[in-house]
Amino acid sequence: MKYDVIIVGGGAAGFFTAINIAEQNKKLKIAILERGKDVLAKVRISGGGRCNVTHACFDPKALTQFYPRGEKELLGPFHRFCSGDTIAWFADRGVNLKIEDDGRMFPDTDSSETIINCFLQEAKRLKIEILTGVSVQGFCKKENVWELNTSKSNYTCTHLAITTGSNPKIWQLINKLAHTIVPPVPSLFTFNIKDNRIKDLMGITAKANIKVKETKLEASGPLLITHWGMSGPAILRLSAWGARILADKNYQFHIAVNWVPQHNTASILEDLQKIRKAEAKKTVSKHKLYKLPNRLWERIVSASSINEHVKWADLNNSQLHTLANQLTAATYQVNGKSTFKEEFVTAGGVDLKEINFKTMQSKQQENLYFAGEVLNIDAITGGFNFQNAWTTAFIAAQTIANK
Repeated sequence: MKYDVIIVGGGAAGFFTAINIAEQNKKLKIAILERGKDVLAKVRISGGGRCNVTHACFDPKALTQFYPRGEKELLGPFHRFCSGDTIAWFADRGVNLKIEDDGRMFPDTDSSETIINCFLQEAKRLKIEILTGVSVQGFCKKENVWELNTSKSNYTCTHLAITTGSNPKIWQLINKLAHTIVPPVPSLFTFNIKDNRIKDLMGITAKANIKVKETKLEASGPLLITHWGMSGPAILRLSAWGARILADKNYQFHIAVNWVPQHNTASILEDLQKIRKAEAKKTVSKHKLYKLPNRLWERIVSASSINEHVKWADLNNSQLHTLANQLTAATYQVNGKSTFKEEFVTAGGVDLKEINFKTMQSKQQENLYFAGEVLNIDAITGGFNFQNAWTTAFIAAQTIANK
């Protein structure tokens, strides 16, 4: 079973690598090895089955800002293949992408099957062999030829590309090739919080600023209250950038939430003192100052030891200070995490210092390449993890095809 190129991993990065190699060098015999029964499984479920292909951020420098790990390394690659190139690549194959209000991009069919069908059709057209149910047990290099031992057969190739994502077994095999594997920890998770101030408020969203106490971690944006605690873009951003710090804390820590991030405690206190005079006869719990959901405001007022019938005129200075603190610096205890839907992402993988990002080739082993999440690269949600897959796969493919 001899091939010029073998790609281990039948996911997004694997198919993109194979297709681009075949298009640039039609003489090569290429195979994709996939351990599962089906290929492109993660593509099928991504974006709730719609497939968030990329993001409408077209500046390479700006795009790198969405990657907690990989920001520096991806700058050069993004100058070679960025979001606009992804859009053009799919358009050339009859797949049009649309931009949503938040910048995420999906096929205009709103179906991940559109992306899957595109890849499968291209693979068939280019005579790329897709071998499923093939679990790689080991690989080694002998006289410039890669030998792969699998659950079905043995294979050889000149060029070997690993695109297996977060696969601990493959990481162990890579580690035997003198590569360092950064231990994986979860990224993109929500915070488990049991607190009466947010109990039964699931579904409520507010713009907030959140800080993880005793760290430098901080994020601003929409915060979503859930039945298990807190989620939303701001929380997910914290979880991504703080993946290792929060893992070291065993997901037990405190956060401080400012529900009115455009203000600080001192400015809020000034506002409260003014409103106490201006709206003296109005009930505090029913007359909110800021653009907060009514139920959240009522809960914050209650947490400040203010009775639901108390009028603004009846508040003492101690209550005003407590209310100001609850609005701008409320502390919540986090006890554990929950996976964010199907978008399970890990921080960890092949150490980036051991990869040549101009070629995506290993610095330790010639003719060994990596693309996608097998590397220690991850991003927040929004199409960024797929963009990493397309970019690194394209560069690896270009290198192999030219060789």
